[in-house]
Amino acid sequence: QKTIAKIATCLELRSAALQSTQSQDEFKLEDLKKLEPILKNILTYNKEFPFDVQPVPLRKILAPGEEEHLEFEEDDEEGGVGAGSSDSFPARVPGTLLPRLPSEPGMTLLTINIEKIGLKDAGQCIDPYITVSVKDLNGIDLTPVQDTPVALRKEDTYIHFNVDIEIQKHIEKLTKGAAIFFEFKHYKPKKRFTSTKCFAFMEMDEIKPGAIVIELYKKPTDFKRKKLQLLTKKPLYLHLHQTLHKE
Repeated sequence: QKTIAKIATCLELRSAALQSTQSQDEFKLEDLKKLEPILKNILTYNKEFPFDVQPVPLRKILAPGEEEHLEFEEDDEEGGVGAGSSDSFPARVPGTLLPRLPSEPGMTLLTINIEKIGLKDAGQCIDPYITVSVKDLNGIDLTPVQDTPVALRKEDTYIHFNVDIEIQKHIEKLTKGAAIFFEFKHYKPKKRFTSTKCFAFMEMDEIKPGAIVIELYKKPTDFKRKKLQLLTKKPLYLHLHQTLHKE
């Protein structure tokens, strides 16, 4: 674990070097290559680590639904704001978007552009991104789960994404009662993990070309859609734009 944490530190240093305009104290590509034999023999590696680095602080990334089991004294909703600076801990950079499927005669593919999300404390959210999944009525995944990259910018009460999600199944092949879920996630410095703040979903009868706004619900994400609670009384929404592709 210590070795992996040190490797994580080296990756953060390399990432910082790539983004920096300063040339001194860079963590070079040649340095990074020295980690390859360590990774290949991670279970048996017992030599001294080649770089004098401190292990990166533990930053827990939770699996979908995992944060439901944590104590969640959410300070987000009633007046509290997230403390800490985004510089304290290097960010996880999500972004697992998949390309559009090949077209099939008579079949429809859906592209959803996630434009923006409205939140009253938008400016306080660190490394915000959205996890998109397609679930059946029992909450079972019907397609691979995708993460957007971290949001482009924050502006007033909006976080802007402007990113296209290619739904990984032809619409005609989705089971009756399926829904597309959007989980808004952000990093919490105090707790050192990435948490779901709220979620939204779109049902099959809402799939039509053009703009759509959908309501935000309180976590934990209820994939079965049984006990839904709006995030707030304020009118806050996820803004999407749908494009249908049919052969």
